[in-house]
Amino acid sequence: MALRENSYILLNDGNRMPVIGFGTYAPQETPKSLAKESVKVALEVGYRHIDCAFIYGNEVEVGQAIREKISDGTVRREDVFYTSKLWSTFQTPDLVRPAIEKSLKALQLDYIDLYLIHSPIELMPGNDLFPTDENGKLIYNDTDIRDTWKALEECKDAGLVISIGVSNFNRRQIELILNMPGLKYKPVCNQVECHIYLNQEKMLRFLKSKGIVLVGYSVLGSSRDEKWIEPNSPVLLEDPKLKDIAKKLGRTPAQVAMRYLLQRGIVVLAKSYTPERIRSNLQIFDFQLSEREIKTLNASNRNMRYIASRQWEDHPKYPFHDDY
Repeated sequence: MALRENSYILLNDGNRMPVIGFGTYAPQETPKSLAKESVKVALEVGYRHIDCAFIYGNEVEVGQAIREKISDGTVRREDVFYTSKLWSTFQTPDLVRPAIEKSLKALQLDYIDLYLIHSPIELMPGNDLFPTDENGKLIYNDTDIRDTWKALEECKDAGLVISIGVSNFNRRQIELILNMPGLKYKPVCNQVECHIYLNQEKMLRFLKSKGIVLVGYSVLGSSRDEKWIEPNSPVLLEDPKLKDIAKKLGRTPAQVAMRYLLQRGIVVLAKSYTPERIRSNLQIFDFQLSEREIKTLNASNRNMRYIASRQWEDHPKYPFHDDY
């Protein structure tokens, strides 16, 4: 079962992105083999959008899964929309292309469909992905993000990546790129945390006005990885309003949480290792939420982040001090 025609969104560069993506992030202690198995299941049940990143450390396994599903005839390469991301230690222009080439080598693919600047926060370049000083404090760097963007544009022109975008950027940081002299390609999307407790209404309105897509991650809450997650945060899928609507519609809370974002024009990324959940999370095209149900879920917004990355909040480019 492949995704149906209406399950794609047109990007501002003319390419199409499937509106549901399969996320592959997992806490460090999760065996990498799980990423391979779950991506294979995802492709078998109909996902065509796989979201990954260099820093997840599993591009080798994700690439193996994609290639195995291509060789057994489940998908063709052109059916798969693969996203990767530029890590924060590779933002200096001379490191952008080598970073992409490193991912392509791990994946054993010829191109990446969508490549994002993972975060506006930059760390000191080098082999250490989380460089720290003698006091254990992260060492920052300060490349002009517009120079990083220019290097990305060159990689798009070289055919290494098809579309380019950003992740975790605030409005000002996006406008910096949009207003830069000699801009060749606008970001196609901004991938941000988005769910009923952080509905990103202002960011969504801003992005739509610029022809940029909002891609939501942690749409079902979070994997509760202690390294990133805010402790004591509520479990999103236990939300009473969400559960009430799900019960009434004969759906799972996860399906309702995803459908809510989808109906607002947001691309949703969901992840699971359970084949049954992987399948069920894709089944959100055959029902609609009413206006009242959307309003009810809108009222759940509390501007709460599961992933606030507070360990970086003293960085000059920390994005979450701004309203959006």
